[in-house]
Amino acid sequence: MGSRFPPSLFLFFCLSITLISATHATDCSSLKLSGGKKQYSNCTELPALNSTLHFTYNATNSSLSIAFTAAPSKPKGWIAWAVNPTANGMAGSQTLLAFKANGSMVVKTYNISSYSSIVEGKLSFDVWDLEAESDKDGKMVLYGSLKVAASAEKLNQVWQVGPGIVDGHPMKHDFEKANLAAVGELQLVEKLSPAASSPSPSPQSANSNSGYGLRVSEINAGFWILGLIYLLALM
Repeated sequence: MGSRFPPSLFLFFCLSITLISATHATDCSSLKLSGGKKQYSNCTELPALNSTLHFTYNATNSSLSIAFTAAPSKPKGWIAWAVNPTANGMAGSQTLLAFKANGSMVVKTYNISSYSSIVEGKLSFDVWDLEAESDKDGKMVLYGSLKVAASAEKLNQVWQVGPGIVDGHPMKHDFEKANLAAVGELQLVEKLSPAASSPSPSPQSANSNSGYGLRVSEINAGFWILGLIYLLALM
């Protein structure tokens, strides 16, 4: 008969899987706002431009409060987050754009009717509580609240970063792969399938280690149970 698999090696394998799983697990604890001045129900790490979005959707009054965090492409640049009510690209975006002017952070609104027309102006929906801040690491946080359509379940969102401001106007952003990928859907209301017994893990709660963390715990528990069964079988 061949040599038996050493129990200690099996336990080492289980421990390795535990550590690897934990390394790849992500939760909202790593996405907390540096200032901590506001609290949000949800957070998500956006898939492009090393940016994050914290948000709270209030279905009662059809409002959305957001905190968008990113670093401008250059130190004197800008960051922007937008909702596009009519499409999933930049043209038509109702944009909140933050930058530093005379040493202070400001937020302005742009109704981007086309790629060639980027003019400051009133948006197609109400916005309020607009403000921004920057940190010592060069990142900016853009805060704001906006009115969304009644019973909205998702929005088309666009986000972007740019190199600078000239005569009060934002300079064009780069057209690299990451810039072009900075679009997507923001799910406001999670839908459950008939067979589902728990909500989808995304977006995650900003104040808990739910979602991926729960699945990782279940996987780790499974490996340790298998290890215990194996050891009992050797006794």
